[in-house]
This record gives sequence, structure tokens and C-alpha cells, in this order.
Amino acid sequence: MINNINKKSNDKPKIKAVDFFCGGGGMSCGMQQAGIKVLAGIDNEKKCKQTYEANITGAKFIEADVFNLKAKDLESTLDIQRNDDELLLIGCSPCQFWSIINTDKTKAKKSKNLLKEFERFVRYFNPGYVVVENVPGVLRKKRESGLASFISWLIKNKYKVHFDVHNTADYGVPQNRKRFTLIANRVTKEELEPIKAIKKYTVRDTIGIVNGFKRIKAGYSDKTDFMHSVPNITNLTLRRLKKVKKDGGDRSGFKDDPELQLNCFIGKDNSFKDTFGRLWWDKAAPTITTKFFSVSNGRFVHPQENRALSIREGATLQTFPKDYRFSGTSMGDIARLIGNAVPPEYAKRVGQAIIENYNAIQD
Repeated sequence: MINNINKKSNDKPKIKAVDFFCGGGGMSCGMQQAGIKVLAGIDNEKKCKQTYEANITGAKFIEADVFNLKAKDLESTLDIQRNDDELLLIGCSPCQFWSIINTDKTKAKKSKNLLKEFERFVRYFNPGYVVVENVPGVLRKKRESGLASFISWLIKNKYKVHFDVHNTADYGVPQNRKRFTLIANRVTKEELEPIKAIKKYTVRDTIGIVNGFKRIKAGYSDKTDFMHSVPNITNLTLRRLKKVKKDGGDRSGFKDDPELQLNCFIGKDNSFKDTFGRLWWDKAAPTITTKFFSVSNGRFVHPQENRALSIREGATLQTFPKDYRFSGTSMGDIARLIGNAVPPEYAKRVGQAIIENYNAIQD
């Protein structure tokens, strides 16, 4: 994975960022890797605090609901200024309401206006750079989500705006994960895009014994910070997995066994085929969701072993460093931090584009 930032190694980073809706710190981690100074992460979820503070060195965690947060208060708390060319505001708001996944949107209704709240801070600070990352649905519903009016405001206020849906697999992440990304730049007239990777990475490049992941069985509990832990499964589920072909197999391996076939799939061999499916060694992983540790919630079975992905395997496929420390009261809590995160490697490549753009005008 490349690191082609055009800056002297002993220079202090000049671009400074505030990461709204920071979660467990995936975006902040990648921005720091790119050489950007992260001042703070803002989130209303207290469960993110310990993980964020343990990994994002030098940044404050501000527990706040953006609906109640005032721009002037943030200005004084972080000692940041308006119209600062070196300021980057990042907004990766929770995106369940605009997701294509067919789930109950009732709990997510409040989140549908988070982009508009983020825009309020952008309008106030008028930073040199703005980054928005979200599900592709915000672009498909750009008027309803507030994206159309936000882009219009940015353009009217002299920002050069890039926005598109990118697959993180093209940017050094061993995972097919399509995300909407906006990078706005008012420092130069250049349209900035995330920096693509030279090669694409696969599951084999990322997990497995050669990458430091020992063989384990379902139910294994890793008491160290490495967290190579995985939930247990029933004997019936184990029997099913033993019939799923190694390296990319799916539930068709047990569909003709009356003891193993699930009633909900009888006569529906081509529906939800990823359920109980294995990852392929030589392909990118599917999107790592918040349920990646469950064999029945997608193609999350280990390519060879009869179990789901471990917590650390999911985090590594998301490109979190292997020494990244996650905190939570349950495996589900930690998996949510991981699955909801922006892959740090992708965030780094967004940050690199900004760093290179800024450094070009300093030379």
C-alpha cells in the first residue's frame, strides 16, 4: 500500500481536521496516516469514546449531538478559525436511512437530516477542504438527503467539487464496498479524487496463517488486544458449514439435505445465496457489515475454516491496523464499530489527495 505524500518527513502537518460522526475512528485513523492532524472526533455515541481515544492520538473526543452543537462553541473549544485554508471538515454521518438495505427506517429517521446539520458547520467555518462519505443512496436521493443543495452552495462559494460513488476495492481495501464520496476544495481550482491503488488486494493478502491469523474454531475467545475471537455456533450449523465448499462455496452445498436445509430457503435456491457463504481467497471480501461475525448474515464464513470471520479478521479486511484497540461490552458492540467505519486505507487516500493539493501550492 503506497504512501506517496509530497512532503518532507520532518515537516509538521499543516492540514488539520475535525471528524464529525467519527464513530470508532476509521476516517480519523486514515487521515492521520496521510499526514493530517486530527483535532477532534465528534459523535453522540458514548460507546465510541474509549476506542477513539485509545487510537487517535492527540485528538479530542467530543460527545455531542450535532443538532444541539453550536458552531461558535466548537470554534472556541478547538481554537479553530473561520475561512482557514488549512482546515478540513469531514462528515460521515450514519447512513441507515439512505441505505438500499431493506430495513426498518423508523429508528433512522433522525439521521436523514445529519448531512444538513453538517452543512451548517461548513457554511459557518468556510474551511479550505470538505469531505463527505456516505452510502450511495444519498446521491440517488440527492434532493431528499440535502446533498443537491449542499453541492450547490459549495459551488456558489468557489469550491471545486468532486463527488461520485467509489468502490473501495480500487483504493487499497481488500473489500468490495461502494461508497459515496465528496471532496470539496476552495484552495485551488483542482478537482480532487481519492488516490487509486496500484494493485487490488484480496482476502488471501489480508487474513490466513501467513498473515498472522492462527487456525481457530467457532467459539474461540481471544483474551488479548488482538481479539481473534469468533462466536460459537450450534452443532447443526457446524454440520451445514462442513458441506459448504471451501473457497467461495454457498448454502447450495446442503440444500438437498432435508436435515440441514432451512425451511425459509426451500424452493428458493437463488435467493440470498450469500447466507452461509464462504469468502473467496483470491477475491476481495464482500462489504464488511456490522454482522460480519455471523454466518447467517451474509457471505462471512471463513474461506477454509468452519466458522465466521473473527473480530480481528473483520477489522483487518476493513484495513484497521492490527494493533488498533477496540473496546466494547460485547462482540456485537465491537463489530458495529468496525462495520460502520470508513476503511482507514480509503480515508488515507482521500487525505493524500488533499495533502498533495495543499503542498503543491506551498512549493
